[in-house]
Amino acid sequence: MTKIKICGLTREEDICSVNEAEPDYCGFIVEVPKSRRSISVPRLRELSRRLNSGIVPVGVFVDAPAELPARLAAEGVIGMIQLHGHEDEAYIRKLRKWTEIPLLQAFSVAGERDVVYANRSSADWILLDHGSGGTGECFDWDLTKEAKRPFFLAGGLTLANLAEALRKTDPWAVDLSSGVETDGKKDRDKILAAVKAVREMKK
Repeated sequence: MTKIKICGLTREEDICSVNEAEPDYCGFIVEVPKSRRSISVPRLRELSRRLNSGIVPVGVFVDAPAELPARLAAEGVIGMIQLHGHEDEAYIRKLRKWTEIPLLQAFSVAGERDVVYANRSSADWILLDHGSGGTGECFDWDLTKEAKRPFFLAGGLTLANLAEALRKTDPWAVDLSSGVETDGKKDRDKILAAVKAVREMKK
């Protein structure tokens, strides 16, 4: 069964919605000033603590000092680290020394070579996103045929195109953010519908 991640949670209401919907993962964007969904570390601790135990909290970091995700992992605040910047293999090796929780590395896909490059990552999982990242736009899903390992599919996924995305790309997991929002805020009904749609799709 395809897994589902709801990303960009910032409010108590968001936590209530995901606790009701029960996706596999939920993402928190940690100290990324350019993102409107960014939250502080104290806010992350507060929201993560409210999550149902069956949902894995994912810390999303963009070129953060490796000590930050490692510390939050050691505290049990996050159960997965998502790297969404320019982190290289040396960065991943450093994290491996400090934490054993899974690492998810995101790659912007503008062409075939981006997927080929992603295949080489030593992270536990890879995430394939739109070339510009965070735009709410899809990339060419045909490019996922170059993926030689299970991947998270992100970028412009909505209730309208979710079923098609699952059929065309057969991802290990899907990652939704703006697609489950209304007027820039997470929408309970959309979150519930998205999780239900993924759960009902047989691989």
